[in-house]
Formats: sequence, structure tokens, C-alpha cells
Amino acid sequence: MTDVRAMADLNDTRGEGRGLVAKMKRRGGRGDRSPLGTWFWDIDRMLLLLTLFLIAIGLIAVAAASPATAVRYSGEHRKLAPLYYFWRQLMWVAVSMPVLFGVSMMPVSMARRMALVGTAVLIAILAVTPFIGVEVNGARRWIGFSFAQFQPSEFLKPMFIVTVAWLLSLRAKDPELPTVLITGALTAVIAAMLMLQPDFGQTIIYCLVWMALLMIAGTPIRVMAGLVACVPVGLGAAYMFYGTARNRIDAFLFPAAEGDGASDHFQTNAAHNTLTGGGWTGTGPGGGSAKFGLPEAHTDYIFSVIGEEFGLIACSIIALLFLAIVVRVFVKLLDEQDEFKLLAAAGLATQFGAQALVSMAVNTGLAPSKGMTLPFISYGGSSMIALSIGMGLLLAFTRRNPFLTRSPYVVRWSGE
Repeated sequence: MTDVRAMADLNDTRGEGRGLVAKMKRRGGRGDRSPLGTWFWDIDRMLLLLTLFLIAIGLIAVAAASPATAVRYSGEHRKLAPLYYFWRQLMWVAVSMPVLFGVSMMPVSMARRMALVGTAVLIAILAVTPFIGVEVNGARRWIGFSFAQFQPSEFLKPMFIVTVAWLLSLRAKDPELPTVLITGALTAVIAAMLMLQPDFGQTIIYCLVWMALLMIAGTPIRVMAGLVACVPVGLGAAYMFYGTARNRIDAFLFPAAEGDGASDHFQTNAAHNTLTGGGWTGTGPGGGSAKFGLPEAHTDYIFSVIGEEFGLIACSIIALLFLAIVVRVFVKLLDEQDEFKLLAAAGLATQFGAQALVSMAVNTGLAPSKGMTLPFISYGGSSMIALSIGMGLLLAFTRRNPFLTRSPYVVRWSGE
């Protein structure tokens, strides 16, 4: 009897051991259904890897631009360390990474609710920004004081895109819903608030993304044709009645002209000279000198700093990285069945790509100066955290479990 009991206990122990081993084998594998395991296997890991690579490049770029900016903003009573802005950017990256991963783990319904609430709150904050905001370089785009400042328009962008995507997706349930008018009114209100700051570059981004979402949502051609026809009319009106736009356009079209736009022309010239100063391979890290003449080397014109110190080849690689992220998203959405997820992800990718394109165009002299940062590369806490929210939402909307769409009637024969 004793032997029988001993054998039974041994078998129980082996069974428990096998169960523990099996559980440990499942941990981290495709069968791991823990929240972290589910997220890892459902997330677009290539998109995440490209994003992290871009952030790493951004840290190197800020380190290269930091000495020039430190010299520019040092004074008689304040001396900034050469890598002052690099260490601050490293801090912002450390803050942003948990935000990016946390948002990417959200269920779609929770991400949508967060965006709707965020849109309402941030529009209210944006409305008072031109009146109580902190003035920087002649514009009131910031709320807060000292180091605790943030730019509401940066945080509003991803929230606005998801909100517009949700409104446009409602047409599938009610075709009579005037989604074009509703989303157009929302965009117009935000554009008016931005132009009061003034922030003409962000206004263009918001309007561009709205029109892109309308096109992707299948808005009738006659409506889209009417909106496209309004673009030159709107630009003409901005030139006639909006001084900021007129100064920027004059500085771009008439570089020899004097006036308020002369400083913008100086910035464009300085950016072009810095960008091409290093040739194809660059002067090497820390070897650039033209960057010390840039007004905002660490933010708006960081692409030019990269060109000088790392060469035009490095600039081309960065441009291809942005293109790869946008193309990756749109290819992934080719077979997306959920209209809301399709519109939200497409809108976020469009905004990301458009902002990068405008920033690089300004640095290369192909567009007027707009004060647009290069996503994940330019220095800035508001920009870094807001972009992390946007990329987190993009990763959340492109998450996909391949086993959920697999037919239970199709069995792959293993030959065993």
C-alpha cells in the first residue's frame, strides 16, 4: 500500500511539473494570452521598430544641434551646457515611452472614448490660448509657466483625427447624417483658433488631414471637387487678410524684398546653407559650423543640422524612414474591414507623413517657413509626448490577431 501511495505522489508531482513547464513554455509564446503577451503578438512590431529607430536618430540629432542652441540662448547671467537640450530631450523620451506603449495597449473602444473627451477638453483650452498663452517669438501657442508649458494644438491633432474618423464612420449606420458639414465645422473652428495664435502651418495640417479623411471615407467626387476648388480661394484670402501668411509667402516668392518677411527669408537661407554645408557624407558629429547661424537649430531646422554633420545621405535615409512608416500603415489597411479603424489609422499616418514632409520642405527651401517640427526628431516635450500619443493610437488601431479571422473549417494538414 505504501508503494502504491508513493507512486501516486510521484505521478502527481510529475504532473504538476509538466503543467508548470507547459505554462512556462506558453509564457512569451504565441499561446501567451496575458495582456502583455497579447499586445506583443498583436502589435505591428515592424511599425514599432521603425518608430523606435526614428526616436534614436532624434536623440543623436538633438545632441548635434544642442551646442548651437545653447550658445544662442546663453547670456551674461546664464550659461547653458553644450548638451543641455540633449539631456532634456532624453528626459522627454523617458516620459514619452510609457505613454506610447500604454496608449498602444488600449482597446479600440477605450482609445476612441479618450480621443472624444480629449478633443472637447483641448478645444476649450485652445480657445483661450491666444489670450492667456505664453508668447514665444511673437506667437501665443503655449499654456503654462516656466518649464511646465505645453502646446494644446500638438495634443489636439491625434484626438481631432480620431474624432473626425469616428464621425465619418457613422455614415455606415446613417447615410443621411451630414458628416461633411459636421466635421467641416469642427475643422473650421479649430483653424480659426489656430490663426489667432497665429499658427498658419498647423492650420494647413489640420485642413489637409480633414480633406484626406473625407477622400478616404468615400465622399462624393462633386463634394471633393468643390473643396479642392476652395483651396486657392482660401490661400488667396489668407494672403489678402492674414498678415502672417502674407509675410511668409512674400519672403518665399520675393526673397530680395524687405519687410516683415525678411527674417523668414534669412531663416530659409541659413537652413539651406547648413543643410548643404556637409555635402553627401557630412562634416562628422560636432564638426558643423553653419548650424551656429540657425535660429532654431534644435527644433524647426534640425533636419539642416543633420545634413551638415551627417550628410545628405543621412537625410535621404531619414526621409525614407518616414515614407516606410506611412506606406507600412496603408499597406496594412488594405484589407481592414472596420471603417472606423481604417479612417483613424489612415488619418494618423497622413498627419505624421504630412508634418514630416512640410518640415523637410521648409529645410530644403521648397516651402515657406512654418515653424513645423520634424516628428520624433526635433526637440520638444509637447511634440514628443503628443507624437507618442498619436503613434500609440496608430499602433492600437493597427493591432490585429490573425487567429480571430481564421476559418474554423480550414485545417492545415501537417502530414503527421
